[in-house]
Amino acid sequence: MDFIKIITEIEKIDPEIYERLDTRRRVFQHVSGLGKKLSAAALPGLVSMLFNKAYGQSGNTSLPQGIVDILNLALQLEYLEYYFYDKVLTTTSLLNTADAAAVTAIRNDESGHIKVLREALGTRAKPQSAPTADAFDYTAGGRFPNVFTSAAVFFTVAQCFEDLGVRAYKGAAPKLLSNKTLLETALNIHSVEARHASHIRTLRRGLSAGVSGPDAAQALPSLTSLATKPKSWISGTDADGPSAPFTAAIYGAGSPAVGVAAQLFYPAESNVTQVGINVQTTPMAPTNELPLNAASASEAFDEALNDGVVKDIALNFRSALGASIGLELFQ
Repeated sequence: MDFIKIITEIEKIDPEIYERLDTRRRVFQHVSGLGKKLSAAALPGLVSMLFNKAYGQSGNTSLPQGIVDILNLALQLEYLEYYFYDKVLTTTSLLNTADAAAVTAIRNDESGHIKVLREALGTRAKPQSAPTADAFDYTAGGRFPNVFTSAAVFFTVAQCFEDLGVRAYKGAAPKLLSNKTLLETALNIHSVEARHASHIRTLRRGLSAGVSGPDAAQALPSLTSLATKPKSWISGTDADGPSAPFTAAIYGAGSPAVGVAAQLFYPAESNVTQVGINVQTTPMAPTNELPLNAASASEAFDEALNDGVVKDIALNFRSALGASIGLELFQ
């Protein structure tokens, strides 16, 4: 669940959201640290409790309409991921036992996200926010026609979803700097989502090496082979992703791509400059260690991505039916 993104979108409608939450710090005393142990899926009632406390005990009936709309949009994206993982598990025999167990855990997380958001919305969940699997097109308009018959293609699309979600999540984090308690809780959850992304990449990497489970940790591939033999983390722009050029935007620069006054900076994943320091070429004191190569320098940090680019990518997975019922696929 993109918890940070939900809060920052609410800020556009309710600029006092942080003050509302700050005056109810006991909410976070009960949930602080849970994200270190569990994903957001396993936090029953967290979102519902949060909004009940912030907007009054009457719960979802008193939530402002704009906030209801944001939660409905987040719910749609949770269904996008849930049906993707559920379909491969329930309608195919594509995955081996070890890989199916890992995908089942991630699928169950998405199910938990849906339950929490639906609890927060109650009767105000839109019909299009509870779509059937037919509302989604996991071939992305025919780009991945064998997504559920080829394990390699399935993990390609899974990697797209997970890597994109982590960048989108980080893109909203600066908005929470004014509320340290909320930021800590949200980043705890984000760390779990990042581990999901890493595990999917590890499964895909093991598949390319002809192994699975714990034995998937093979020798690291070169930067030129990342599309077919990925690392378990993002390196450079990942050779424009597992299905270039379609996946290039997931690893490329956001918009705006350069920082100017009052704008956020969304560099590509190949960025090697952090807080004005080029970590690739700057010697490390006191030993003046030799500069890093571009791969290592980019791997040391991950980069944020803005919501406009995220939306454009997500909409590739909306079917004609999804468009007809008003599925927006935007968080």
